[in-house]
Amino acid sequence: MGFFAAPEFKVGLLVVIVSSIIAGMSLKASNNAAYLGSSKEAWFYIDDASGLVKNSYVKMAGIDVGTIRDIKLENGQARVEMFLKGDLPLTKSSRVEIRPNGILGDKHVELMSGDPRDPPLRSGEQILVVDDRASVDRLIGEVSKITKSLSAVAENIRSATDGDTDKPLGRIIGNIEQITSDFADLSKNHKGEIGEIITNLRETTAALNELVNDDTQSGLKSSLQATLKRLDNTMRNVEEISGKLNRGEGTIGKLINDETTVEEVNNAVASINNFLDAGNKMQTSLDYHSHYLMNGADAKSYLSVKIQPGLDRYYELGIVDDPIGVAERTTTTTTVNGGPETVTRESKRFQDRLKFTALFAKNFYDFTLKGGIMESSGGVGVDYFLLKRNLRLSLEAFDFSDLNLRASARYTIFHGIYVTGGGEDLASKRGKSSAFVGAGLFLTNDDLKLLLTKMPF
Repeated sequence: MGFFAAPEFKVGLLVVIVSSIIAGMSLKASNNAAYLGSSKEAWFYIDDASGLVKNSYVKMAGIDVGTIRDIKLENGQARVEMFLKGDLPLTKSSRVEIRPNGILGDKHVELMSGDPRDPPLRSGEQILVVDDRASVDRLIGEVSKITKSLSAVAENIRSATDGDTDKPLGRIIGNIEQITSDFADLSKNHKGEIGEIITNLRETTAALNELVNDDTQSGLKSSLQATLKRLDNTMRNVEEISGKLNRGEGTIGKLINDETTVEEVNNAVASINNFLDAGNKMQTSLDYHSHYLMNGADAKSYLSVKIQPGLDRYYELGIVDDPIGVAERTTTTTTVNGGPETVTRESKRFQDRLKFTALFAKNFYDFTLKGGIMESSGGVGVDYFLLKRNLRLSLEAFDFSDLNLRASARYTIFHGIYVTGGGEDLASKRGKSSAFVGAGLFLTNDDLKLLLTKMPF
């Protein structure tokens, strides 16, 4: 008991406990990317993971936001798994860039947050867009290709200078030699004619010298002096105009110096910029879906374009292929031929499968009110969104002469892909009501941009 109560034993025991705690926290921190708070996981595929090191830092805007938890081979590609801070603003359109840390070949992962309007990236999901264009290895490869090309050019030049006429450069040099030989023969055989040409050139230059030095009133020197005087007057007029502009005289001067005019011009330019910026922010989406009518044993298809200039409203234009697009008309004809009246009733049936839709909709939080033309007749409707807008409940009424009431539910099972079901023509008194089920595809301009980034251009 005296040994356990000794001060040396107590101090040694304290050192062992503190060292164990520090070692345990270090192991936990290394396994959890040095973040003891909220965290999330993400991963991506890359063709070449050379230069990336397990437990190295993951950065966003140059700031450490996580670590590489593991790098392993999967389906012929490197799967890089990351452990990240839980509050990172990552969305479905986030992307990864592999950037070099220096010229020694080591790299790090740089995250780009993506469009904030897209759904958030949940823990454990894949980041689809990966950019490895900044790789030093690729840069060295490109430099190697350029070096090989320069070597090939140097080899062609050497062959050409050695008299190799099988290659284009050799033929060019041979042609140059032939031309110089022809010029030598020309100067040798026509020496007299060349001398005459030189004599004519000497006489021409003498005539030009006499023309330039002519001091008479109609000579070139007097004309040049008159031209310079007119040019001086022109420059004086320009100075007067610039002085008026600086003093704010005239329309242009007011435009430049009058603050009110400048402010009005700036406001007009700002209005144009706002208009163009609104056009850039406009969202356009394409929606196609088809559902199977249980009663008619046929399919009904919809294709529409939605234009959304703001978050609170949108416009929708579409066409509908309706297999039950059959209507009946009755025509009554009365004939009098000097006797009793004859009444003839004629019924005509016609089929109009293609219908049109043009709607305006207004959003109120999770509710949407819409109205306009529904399937070639007036109609109104209301939508209600649930489950982070993945589930939409709709009620629509149109064709009020023979009321068509439709109730449906639409659930997005994957980004851009959804299933739908409900009832068609629920208010019908002639047994035309029918249940339906179907599926559809919904693409926005952001989806098209994301698809284009994956195209192998």
